Amino acid sequence: MRSATPPGLALFYDRGRAPDLMGDAQRDGLAPFRLLTHEPVAAPTNLPDSVLAEIELVISGWGCPCLDEPLLERMPKLRFVAHTGSAVKPIVSPSFWSRGIRISSAAAANARPVAEYALAAILWANKQVLAAREFYRDKGRPQRYPWTAPDTPGNCGPTIGIVGASRTGRHLMNLLSHFDMTVLLADPYADAAALSDANIRLVDREELAALSDVVSLHAPLTDETRGMIDAAFLARMKQGATLVNTGRGGLVDQDALVTGLRGGGIFAILDVTEPEPLPPDSPLLSLPNAFVSPHVAGAAGYETRRLANLAISETLRFHLGEPLLHEVLQRHAERFG
Repeated sequence: MRSATPPGLALFYDRGRAPDLMGDAQRDGLAPFRLLTHEPVAAPTNLPDSVLAEIELVISGWGCPCLDEPLLERMPKLRFVAHTGSAVKPIVSPSFWSRGIRISSAAAANARPVAEYALAAILWANKQVLAAREFYRDKGRPQRYPWTAPDTPGNCGPTIGIVGASRTGRHLMNLLSHFDMTVLLADPYADAAALSDANIRLVDREELAALSDVVSLHAPLTDETRGMIDAAFLARMKQGATLVNTGRGGLVDQDALVTGLRGGGIFAILDVTEPEPLPPDSPLLSLPNAFVSPHVAGAAGYETRRLANLAISETLRFHLGEPLLHEVLQRHAERFG
């Protein structure tokens, strides 16, 4: 029988980094729980033991510290964490897993704005906006920018290469289905039959680099994928092609990218870099064929409410003994890093 006392719930995140995460509707969604931190806490170690000892559920977010052994020792009742971010790796520890605590991620909700940003970047790239900007700067406003489409026989639209069938990658492929584009995918774990039904062709990275007008990165950052966009990949890209990265900065060999951009044959639209933020003297901030935004593709402002709604829904499912829809298992935690 479920206890008559509502389970104790705490909010562990930095309100300064996510000021819009909890609106009135989200607060109402917390009604089934006993809220032990009425305001989000970024430093839970400063909470008194009497509060920590009552926490059974946590909704965490940006700024939440690692839930390590010393903190978990003070939280003996903790059973579930609903993380409003995508990456759970920074907040879990060996002790977290050994205690059998479960965790969910809001990666599915965050995939939507990232895919929308990537779509905007692709549409921008296909209009040759970076080249047009430089033309405008150099020559003033032209009557007509000398836009030329690549010669691709038999294809009336550009070819878009997606690297990684992650949640964001799959969402982007669905968005692209509404446009006149050919879509390629490079992902060694993808289901070729399912992709064929969606008119998406599975290729290796080398072929994708050679055929794509725009390459968009959506793979997780792992030992296997770190630096996979290297000098060889960039050299295979078509003249005038654009690299879009909304995934992780570490997917790209940044020195090789700078060299490739300096050669003038390719363009880049980057929302993530390594390091992040870039130093002020980074060539990526001044090269005419690069556009860099400060990691804004993910949920921001009102969009963060989707993250909170997912976390609250998962917390309620856990409380009611229902299957979680967005659980992250230990063996998958690296892919949410």
